Amino acid sequence: MSDTTVGRAELDAARLLLARMGISPADLVEAASDRLPAPTFAEYVPVVAAAVSDGTRRAYGSYWKRVLEQWGQRRLDEPTPSEIEQLAEYTKAHVVARRNARGGRSAAEHLIASLRCLYKRAVADGYVAAADNPALKVAKPRRLPSTRRAVADSRLAEINSVAASTGDDPALDSLLLRLHTETACRRGGALAVRAVDLDPDQCLILLREKGDTVRWQPVSPTLMRHLQQHAEERQASGTGQLLRYRNGQPIT
Repeated sequence: MSDTTVGRAELDAARLLLARMGISPADLVEAASDRLPAPTFAEYVPVVAAAVSDGTRRAYGSYWKRVLEQWGQRRLDEPTPSEIEQLAEYTKAHVVARRNARGGRSAAEHLIASLRCLYKRAVADGYVAAADNPALKVAKPRRLPSTRRAVADSRLAEINSVAASTGDDPALDSLLLRLHTETACRRGGALAVRAVDLDPDQCLILLREKGDTVRWQPVSPTLMRHLQQHAEERQASGTGQLLRYRNGQPIT
């Protein structure tokens, strides 16, 4: 009896609120019917993939492919949070086992993140109401503590020794290792360095990295001298990419 009373009280409160706002129940029904029909995943995933950045496409592409395999012909407004959890568990169970695998937790996390990205666009495009976004109702797996650790000095010396004495281009390999060791820049940061980003007077390098971050990084005079020598020998100048192969082509 108490549940029935509470339900009626809530309905009365809702009717009163709608009346004060000048909205009738029919208006709500008409607004819902005005929403665009939701496309299928097979129709919408390529649209989102074309709209996101290259980095996002690389991160989520394989997970969107898994979604297409399982739900390609379903509409965006059909899957429930429980079905997303089931798909995450399926992805977790079928992940490729590697030496550093951690039970597929990362795969499940990335699948949910890829669906959140997809549904965020669907909400913006008017295909799904924000309150009906099922991906936001599914929690990501809790991340385990990182297993990353610093490379020991002795091992780093071994790596540098091998790089400087083997391979097709020991000079370039050694320079790259020294750049990453001194600046801790990411791969994309090294690829983005230009000749004009070198400030030899102050021994600074302008690094542009993930998330559009930009920073001036101090380096040793030795590294700066070798970077300048590399630019001169391999004809890197101006706003062109600094690090190049022997034939003068920018490294990839």
